[in-house]
Amino acid sequence: MPDSVIDRVRRVIEAASMNQAAFAEKVGLTPDKLSKSLAGVRRFTSLDLALIAEAGGRTVDWLLTGRDPLRPSFAARTTAGAAPRRGRVSDAADRFTAAYEVLELLGRSPKLPPMPSVCSDLKRYVDQGKRLAQDAVGVLTAADGPRTVAGLETDVLITACTQTFGVDVAVTRLPDAVEGLTWQTDSFRLVLIGPTETWTRQRFTLAHELGHILARDAQELVVESHVAPGRQKDLTEVRANVFASNLLMPVPEVRDQFRQVADQGGRLTDEAFSRLVVAFKVSPSALSARLSQLRLIDAKSALHYRGLTTEICHLLAGATDAFQRQLAWAAAERFPVRLVAALYKCYAEGETTLRPLAALLGMDVDQLHGLLDPAEPTAPELAGSDVEEGDLIFQP
Repeated sequence: MPDSVIDRVRRVIEAASMNQAAFAEKVGLTPDKLSKSLAGVRRFTSLDLALIAEAGGRTVDWLLTGRDPLRPSFAARTTAGAAPRRGRVSDAADRFTAAYEVLELLGRSPKLPPMPSVCSDLKRYVDQGKRLAQDAVGVLTAADGPRTVAGLETDVLITACTQTFGVDVAVTRLPDAVEGLTWQTDSFRLVLIGPTETWTRQRFTLAHELGHILARDAQELVVESHVAPGRQKDLTEVRANVFASNLLMPVPEVRDQFRQVADQGGRLTDEAFSRLVVAFKVSPSALSARLSQLRLIDAKSALHYRGLTTEICHLLAGATDAFQRQLAWAAAERFPVRLVAALYKCYAEGETTLRPLAALLGMDVDQLHGLLDPAEPTAPELAGSDVEEGDLIFQP
């Protein structure tokens, strides 16, 4: 006969080398309540299970089902560059997957909206990337959305992707040589990108990872150790790069804005080129490659423009404030608003402790509790009260 919840709680108590009364005191239960629950007379409440799991270094999912927590398998592939260590890559994703586990077990997983089709009618991955980008732009700009995706501030673009495609994006510390992580399951779509001072590269990486999500490439964790447009041999990487270029620099908009700033001979001054860099929020290298690909500039001009820097372009265009704003945003760690809000709501409604949210944020539980509820009693004090109603809750 398989173990029951009660059996697994008993194993946690045994592993703690305590008697029932001492363990009950540790987690904030009265000995009588714990005894009745272990006897099957009283049901373990949501907060009981959360505190028992926390005290025993287990997850509530394990207490309820005996299953180990969901953890990512190592990448199906890594892009070119130094291969990161497996453990460090998994650790970077574990904080987020643990948070999704909590919400899924609580029945609080955010609904995932439908995504554009994968364009399986197109054989060439380049064509698939273009079509995916066109479809994504169409969905993002539908109804009351923005008139254009290109040129959106990065934080606005992230918000739009979360609302439209259900993609949670975090800017967080990643292992050395890793620029991005992407993973999708039936219950979440996740993109992690690292903080950096090269904000145009971070922005391209974001668009590249979104391409993987929409193409359904990330059924296993994808590790991007070096996003280099035009240099990948993996066709799914080529597709993601084409998607990113067409999302951030759509052909109609590039042609239209080029005509607005070019002289009568179709030539660009450095100042005019810089205005395009500022408008599309991409690097001079990416924009010059795009203009060359569309045959709007020749090879000699493309080589010249690649020699400019993003900062110089913003200076020439009189947009240094915009450059500094993007730089500050890209260098700071940020967590998915939807995910953080959902975990806090579960805590506020008494369905879990602060441990899942603290783990996601990389904070000490007591420190976070002091910030959020400085005058409130601690979780063990609440657990010792007479409140026992509510659905079971689960947390790692």
